[in-house]
Amino acid sequence: MSPPHATLILILALSSSISHISSHTSSCTHDFSQMGTKRNITHCVKLSTLGAQFAWNNIILNNNSNSKIDIIFSAKMENDKGWVAWGVNPGETAQMVGTRALIGIKNPDGSMKINTYNVTSLTRIGFPFLPSKIELVVEKRDLVFQETIKHLVIYATIVLPTEYNISRLNIVWQVGHEVDELEPKIHSATLENMDSIDTIDLESGVVEVVGVNRQHLRMVHGILNIVGWGTILPIGVILSRYLKRFPCKYKYWFRLHASTQCVGYVLGVSGWIIGLVLGHASSQHTFRTHRILGICIFTFTTLQMFALRLKPNMRDEFREYWNMYHHFLGYSLLAIIATNIFQGFAILRPRSHKWEQSYIGILGALGLITLGFELVTWIKFIRLNKNRQKTSSSTQDADQAGGTTPPEGS
Repeated sequence: MSPPHATLILILALSSSISHISSHTSSCTHDFSQMGTKRNITHCVKLSTLGAQFAWNNIILNNNSNSKIDIIFSAKMENDKGWVAWGVNPGETAQMVGTRALIGIKNPDGSMKINTYNVTSLTRIGFPFLPSKIELVVEKRDLVFQETIKHLVIYATIVLPTEYNISRLNIVWQVGHEVDELEPKIHSATLENMDSIDTIDLESGVVEVVGVNRQHLRMVHGILNIVGWGTILPIGVILSRYLKRFPCKYKYWFRLHASTQCVGYVLGVSGWIIGLVLGHASSQHTFRTHRILGICIFTFTTLQMFALRLKPNMRDEFREYWNMYHHFLGYSLLAIIATNIFQGFAILRPRSHKWEQSYIGILGALGLITLGFELVTWIKFIRLNKNRQKTSSSTQDADQAGGTTPPEGS
């Protein structure tokens, strides 16, 4: 694959995944829609994560240009205690820090409270998260637990100041399972929790599903790295090991090996770049081990690619040591790559295990192919040694049979 083609793949992957997708999300459930109907709600969307749903009415513009809306937010409770949150962020992007939130808390004794909270950078590092004033005017608020569907529902009437753009309103929502009186404790650190952000046009009801965009981007990132680094690079190693001399000597083995490694490298680096984009987009959440291993893989695979031009000459006295280094680094990389791919699966926590099972199947197939080649190699090696020993023994016998006794006195 030529570099322009590889670049085209990267551009298409990025453009199809990074671009914001504006669309109406799926419709709300019947039970939630009924709640909205009773309160004259006109818009309703099912949000992209945590099984949450959000509904609001038509905007009422006051004389001072503030916007007044009625909202309903609902999310499922897993236990008899926990909390749900819905908020808006006046910043340019939808994110947790800077959100002005309404948080409803359900205690184990059944009591419920709803208050306003300011989400700051201090919240992320463990400072007490208690009710506080926000610049939004909340005229009405209510919290109801729907026993039949196990949903905690927030009702509120909110006045948005002029700095909130109603045609691009950044909303954030969250669900947690631990509470301490009025303090909601930290939520789970799953990707679903981190993707609980969207941008909504309150007038038209169109949603820019930011979280879904990230999910698509992660899918492309994972596929490129599994195919490039996790599959094609190991195939290139197998071709080099078993087609160079033994058991199958192939004249053009190096071209095949180099071409395979180049394709795997380009695909893997494309996936790595997408990973950097993902890391930049969610800088508040860092998966340190996955990130460090990814940087190591990129660095050492790039170093391996230099072998195409910078390896010592065959007659060079350092060539033997270079071969040892090249082989050791290559085999080590295969182990690091497989480890990091499974790290990625652990981060994604997909509902279906088909991706993980598929990759295990790929590793199993490559392992069986390697084992088969190794068996053939050792069988041929042992037979070759036996033939050499027989040939050597026959030669010695012939030399002894054709020898003469030196004459006396010589």
